[in-house]
Amino acid sequence: MFTQTLCVLGLVLAVAVAVPIDSYGPSLISAPAISYAAPKLLAAPAISYAAAPAISYAAPKLLAAPALAVSKVAVAEPYDPNPQYSFSYGVTDHKTGDSKQQEETLVNGVVHGSYSLAEPDGTIRKVTYTADKVNGFNAVVEKKGVAVVAKPALAVAAVPTIAKLAVPALPAITKIGYAAPAYVASGYGAHY
Repeated sequence: MFTQTLCVLGLVLAVAVAVPIDSYGPSLISAPAISYAAPKLLAAPAISYAAAPAISYAAPKLLAAPALAVSKVAVAEPYDPNPQYSFSYGVTDHKTGDSKQQEETLVNGVVHGSYSLAEPDGTIRKVTYTADKVNGFNAVVEKKGVAVVAKPALAVAAVPTIAKLAVPALPAITKIGYAAPAYVASGYGAHY
């Protein structure tokens, strides 16, 4: 359908371009008569095809699935009504000065623990805590040692030396005087 529409539009466009247009009327321009003859078509040889053989397919037969008795058994996971744990660790790095320890235990639903660490000012902070469902989290913070305040070191930068370079003599510059331009009042702005 699209091809037919495109051919018809092409034919209409070809006719519109081929016809001369005279804005003063048809009497002043006489165009030669243009005629077109359709090309002769050669007869195509007769071709015949045999009918395709009829092929039929049968739908596959569905078999009934065997009925299986499935029963789900819920297995109870082991439950500890009084879970308990205990852990601790410690780090001491003499190269960086990092030092920290932690220990924690859970007995009868109450967590007891403490941790300590070296502060940047040289003191050691120790936190001892307990936590349970009734009282929540409670901590006691202790600070041991005397804080050392280090004065910042002032960096003194070396002042670079400035080397004097020999500059070749430049030619003398002569001053040229110019006269101020003369303003001529004309047209707009003559009153200034």
